[in-house]
Amino acid sequence: MRKRGIHMSNNTIITIGRQYGSGGKAIGEQLSKELGIPFYDKELIALAAEKSGMSADLLKEVDERASNSLLYSLSTGMVNLHTGTGPTLYNLPMNDRLFIVQADLIKQFAKEGPCVIVGRCADYILRENPDLVRVFIHAELEKRIQRATTEYGISPEKAEDTVHKIDKKRASYYNYYSSRKWGHLENYDLCINSGLIGIDGAVKLIRQFVELKEGLGR
Repeated sequence: MRKRGIHMSNNTIITIGRQYGSGGKAIGEQLSKELGIPFYDKELIALAAEKSGMSADLLKEVDERASNSLLYSLSTGMVNLHTGTGPTLYNLPMNDRLFIVQADLIKQFAKEGPCVIVGRCADYILRENPDLVRVFIHAELEKRIQRATTEYGISPEKAEDTVHKIDKKRASYYNYYSSRKWGHLENYDLCINSGLIGIDGAVKLIRQFVELKEGLGR
């Protein structure tokens, strides 16, 4: 039975940054179901492939991975990040092309109505949206290693190394495209230790935060 949803009066967009193994995706999925609003994570890859004509398999390989050329292209005006257009857009590396197309999609979803978006610098891309709620999910290393082995199928021998590598990849991606620091408190409205309160507790806390924020805006 679906729980009674919050009255999303302010078109609230919830973005979720997450450490690997903290359950950020599971939290986002459950949150979207309880609120009855769309959820976007890996779905953005397929949508980006459809929009751009690029291979979905190739996009999966570069998803949330930083490149080295986009900042130069932006600074010289060759690519417009806000419109996702430019005479040399398709000469950029796949990483940068994916980021630009996903940024355009994220802005489109935010205009269409309330939703939950996981990762992909969505909090930065939508930073000027007054209805944005920026969440970051973290947990103790031991809890994240446990989730990686029991729920993600990572072998116990490789779990800790995998956790560190994916966190490093996500930090590099976020820091590069946003020029901010991944996981730093000032970049988020709500930081939650899912290792302490679990998936259900995190979902409940986010719902309460959204309800409070929307109540203040009435």
